[in-house]
Amino acid sequence: MAYPDDLLSDGERVVLHKHPHWKMLLLPYLILVIVLGLAIWGLFLVQDLSWATIAMIIIGAVAVLLIVWLFFVPFIRWRTTHFVVTTDRVMYRVGVINRTGIDIPLSRISSVRFEHGLIDRIVGCGTLIMESSAQEPLMFDDIPQVEKVQTLLYREVNDNPHDDFHRPGSQPTEEYPEQGGRR
Repeated sequence: MAYPDDLLSDGERVVLHKHPHWKMLLLPYLILVIVLGLAIWGLFLVQDLSWATIAMIIIGAVAVLLIVWLFFVPFIRWRTTHFVVTTDRVMYRVGVINRTGIDIPLSRISSVRFEHGLIDRIVGCGTLIMESSAQEPLMFDDIPQVEKVQTLLYREVNDNPHDDFHRPGSQPTEEYPEQGGRR
């Protein structure tokens, strides 16, 4: 089974599975371009020196270290960060070696809201904030299409079949045959 399907209980299904927005990779990609540019420039400068081989090895090693630390680590962190909404809970997982996660049952969520500034609105992401009666609000940054995620999560939390009135693809219920019910 693929992630997150191997974490689901009987009868639970994935409603939404997202990684953070690509916005969090802008700085690592910029660093990648700068480090590669500086490394190529440095290799060009030292090619005529008597100790050029040693200088090239040092420049290459420093460039590889910086690329791994400032590009690959954030990229892998982005790729292994999962925001999952199921029919029963919200799951958030981060990390490869040091893995952390949180599961929030939908029944414990009392409100869901979002925030996004100008840059977030331009690129299409934002911060999702979930509140429960027992804890401080949980904030999830860089959620893509945060408004749609907030609406979907609100529907899942409230589980109101009348929210889906005339939604394309919805099935009528026995109780209200003229209205669309939950899928």
